[in-house]
Amino acid sequence: MIVGRYWLQTLGCPKNQVDSDKLEGYLEAQGYDRALDPDSADLVVVNTCAFIDAARQESIETVLQLAETRRNGARLVVTGCMAERYGDELRDALPEVDLVAGFGRDLTGAPGRTVGAVPITLGAARTASEAGTTHAFDLRELPRPSSRAPWAYVKVAEGCDRICGFCAIPSFRGKQRSRSSREVLAEVDALLAPAPGAPPLREIVLVAQDLASYGRDRSGPGRRTRTANGTSPIATLTRAVSARVERTRLLYLYPSGLTDELIEAVLNTGVPYFDLSLQHVSRPLLARMRRWGDGERFLRRIADIRAADADATFRSSFILGYPGETERDHDLLLQFLHEAQLDWAGFFPFSNEVGTHAAGLEDQVAPELALERLRECAELQDAITAAKRDRLIGEVRRVLVDAPGQGRTVHEAPEIDGIVHLPADLPVGGLVDLVITGAEGPDLHGRPALVRELV
Repeated sequence: MIVGRYWLQTLGCPKNQVDSDKLEGYLEAQGYDRALDPDSADLVVVNTCAFIDAARQESIETVLQLAETRRNGARLVVTGCMAERYGDELRDALPEVDLVAGFGRDLTGAPGRTVGAVPITLGAARTASEAGTTHAFDLRELPRPSSRAPWAYVKVAEGCDRICGFCAIPSFRGKQRSRSSREVLAEVDALLAPAPGAPPLREIVLVAQDLASYGRDRSGPGRRTRTANGTSPIATLTRAVSARVERTRLLYLYPSGLTDELIEAVLNTGVPYFDLSLQHVSRPLLARMRRWGDGERFLRRIADIRAADADATFRSSFILGYPGETERDHDLLLQFLHEAQLDWAGFFPFSNEVGTHAAGLEDQVAPELALERLRECAELQDAITAAKRDRLIGEVRRVLVDAPGQGRTVHEAPEIDGIVHLPADLPVGGLVDLVITGAEGPDLHGRPALVRELV
């Protein structure tokens, strides 16, 4: 029996989208049906992001907009990272909201209706037993609805053990808790059985706060990841997922975790896509960030991968204006971008997060200067990306049709990178060979290849 209609608005990163997928499955299991739009919903849920100030502002603006447009009697619930991090503050600051529910709370909050809590522990404890609770399952293991697209995110771990100076995620997402490979593969297998009318699932995108460290927090042989003879849990998992689906993609790899075994596993998937979380290239500045590496090491690793596969694709993200960043540091980053020739890159101004190591550092960079440096980097990278896309014109590439008139090669991650515009009559979920006929900035245009063009 349908007890109400829900609308779930997701903000932030792919990991949040996985949480929303699980919440959808949870609500539908309680009898809720998906509304066609937020105005017709009985329950409006906003899964928020709290990573940086801009993300928090977007979350608040979204909540206020939905509060204004919801129908009379509809309940508005805020969950996700902002609810976890700022629960009490958020309740006081947003009287328009009926419930601020961190994971582990009842999302419906409806009087007289018992639905139960969203079962997950996001505190510092690694396991339910360590937290003193006895959940038989948590949000990571809840079943999820079938994918409506020919690809799906799969979250393999929650939390992070890193101590990056700018990041507050461990303070509210807790330490890393990896799922077992059995649990992950069971979810993949379930997703590969699409609902009637849904397109076939062609691509699995593995995500986590620190994907390269997957499995290191679990007991057993998989913990021997830093020894010469130890196997990498994420490489092993990548191979197992790749054996089940045409495309396997990994997002968010800490550079020191990019081992030879993991590189080989990624290249063997046929999706030579490396999303490296670099953040900067100046060694002194990275040390202030409490991070590993420098530009020279990064360039050598990229060169090694390109030597193994000249078609490898690289994405990264960088912070501009971290405390203590000098003109010399900025020049090093510009030089790195020119030499690395990354396919994709995102740039973000430093966000001073309360409670992080960086919040107490001296030599804060003026926001105006950080934005100026960001624009300079973005302008350089946009030109590099556009030139790389132009060089694909005339080539034949296999494209996954994501939606009518839209697809991706292996070089584009869903919802993040550019797309391929293609004929609208190609079936969603199909893998088709296209001749690339044009490029517009990050996007490509293609048409079906003739047989003689494939020879």
